[in-house]
Amino acid sequence: GHYISVDTSYEGEKAVLSSPDLHTEEWSCVRLIYQIATTSDTSPHPARLNLYLRQEGESFDRLLWSAKEPSDSWLIASLDLTNSTKKYKLVLEGEMGQDKSSSIAVFEIKITSGYCIECDFEENHLCGYVNRWNPNVNWFVGGGNIRNSQSVLPKDHTLNSALGHYMYVDSVYVKHFQEVAQLISPKTTAPISGCLSFYYQLKQESSIVFTVYLRDMSGFYEEIWKTDSALNADWALAEVDFHAPYPMEVIFEVAFNSAKGGYVALDDISFSPVYCSNQTGAPFNPANAGCNFEEDLCNFYQDHKDGPGWSRVKVKRNVYRAGDHTTGFGYYLLANTKFTSQPGYIGRLYGPTLPGNLQFCLRFYYALYGFFKMSGTLAVYIFEENHVVQEKIWSVLDSPKGVWTQAEISFKKPMPCKVVFVSWCKSFWDCGLVALDDVSLSLGSCQAADLLLPSPGECTFEKDECVFTQKKRGRGSWHRKRGPTPTSYTGPKGDHTTGVGYYMYIEASNMVYGQRAYLVSRSLRGTSGKQCLTFFYHMYGAGTGLLSVYLKKEGDDEEIPLWRRTGEQSISWLRGLIEYESDTNYQIIFEAIRGVSIRSDTAIDDILFQAGPCLEVEEIQFSSGYPDSLNEIEY
Repeated sequence: GHYISVDTSYEGEKAVLSSPDLHTEEWSCVRLIYQIATTSDTSPHPARLNLYLRQEGESFDRLLWSAKEPSDSWLIASLDLTNSTKKYKLVLEGEMGQDKSSSIAVFEIKITSGYCIECDFEENHLCGYVNRWNPNVNWFVGGGNIRNSQSVLPKDHTLNSALGHYMYVDSVYVKHFQEVAQLISPKTTAPISGCLSFYYQLKQESSIVFTVYLRDMSGFYEEIWKTDSALNADWALAEVDFHAPYPMEVIFEVAFNSAKGGYVALDDISFSPVYCSNQTGAPFNPANAGCNFEEDLCNFYQDHKDGPGWSRVKVKRNVYRAGDHTTGFGYYLLANTKFTSQPGYIGRLYGPTLPGNLQFCLRFYYALYGFFKMSGTLAVYIFEENHVVQEKIWSVLDSPKGVWTQAEISFKKPMPCKVVFVSWCKSFWDCGLVALDDVSLSLGSCQAADLLLPSPGECTFEKDECVFTQKKRGRGSWHRKRGPTPTSYTGPKGDHTTGVGYYMYIEASNMVYGQRAYLVSRSLRGTSGKQCLTFFYHMYGAGTGLLSVYLKKEGDDEEIPLWRRTGEQSISWLRGLIEYESDTNYQIIFEAIRGVSIRSDTAIDDILFQAGPCLEVEEIQFSSGYPDSLNEIEY
């Protein structure tokens, strides 16, 4: 047969292969058979194969999958494509890196309707199912008219004939007590829940245990089905409710106790998005367990016997006190305010009830002001439903004062539970302010969430400058930095993404008044319809100049101004929103102009391009001079 491989004569360039326009309204599965080979052991920039989804109306391709592990045989990757009404293309991209001896090849790419975990075992790639090799007992392919074992079944289930195939495991070679054979499904790559069904036959002389597990990426096993002891001389149907909100594998495991155990056969694994049992009740939606406090407390509440603990507050835009984390103009929660700070005071904020036996990742932002000792001023507890058991899962150790800092905690509890934020001050001299904002909850551990591919069109500057490059004219340039800027009374103390990450800024002390610095995106794909650009900007310092955003269409010399701010705006990161359209390819340009003094460090962070109109409106408050109410907190 034939395969295609990347031409290696162009070093450092990318080879791109794109599919025709595709349209699948049903859920479908992409299977890719590929190989990356190399002779060198380690390379700083290894060869890599990427698969992107290019959707109609989107300026950015979504990375579905990426591989760089070398192998001496063909490998299979299975990727779920969720149902969508939009047309799309699949784009394969080969990057040679700096390893001259490597090669990237693709043997087959196939899109089938249905889910990747479904399989009838009639094709030789076995839908990406793999047997975990064991010296004595293994899953084998049976059927196809091969009479090679004394326990082969006369017929498979799919075709109901001697020509069809199925998987089986036989006890003939069992050497030890409790030998285990495992058949492992491809990993789910999109959240699915519903009914998993399969057909099996079981012939036993001594006890066989046939179990189905779910295994998440941290290696945690959860049993979802087990055979009852009744014998099945014919194909029997098993159905089990299946919930995989984050990447999981299904494992079919057979354990034997002796060589005369018998055998188990398996065929026709299928999946339906409707639960098998009459389960009503929607699956848990983690969005309901988060809050940005812009409108109200969402599903959070306080126990008022503790006294007035947390207040929802808003700071007018100013140069002394930071605003909220969400937009810089909005609301956040504040504990230990002037009215409540008596010694021994405790403020508790309870979250909504969370179901048991699911892995969660909790993220939130906090900021501390005026504490003498930081540690223990804010802690997170898990209350189990009976409210008897409470476990502390996080507390503040030390963090920069007055900077919104991100915390993330993974947890999993067998029983339903609540997350509780607790703030307390031990003595009157040690009572400061604790601020809390942008609480979010996602399914899966935080480490697994970090491995997920970033959303297309997002740039947090944590690793690099993403799609942006410098356009140098003269001495002005943007710098990628973490922590505070060198000049006092100007620039941010930390980034917007986590408080301890990176942002881009201009260093005014290296520039002269009126000098410009440009940050230019690469050419972005034009689409019909509106696009929304969100970003955060920081303009603090008495001498602050201008920050502007321009749209430059391909083939046009003109740069169309989209947005502009002049002069000092706030000590906080503020959110900018821009709605624009371009049906031809285009670039977005951020231009900063240095102001009158060195207190003119302007910064940007967390840029996000989204298809469709902006859902919110930016609060534009032009300030000139300092109003009297500059440092008030509104309650």
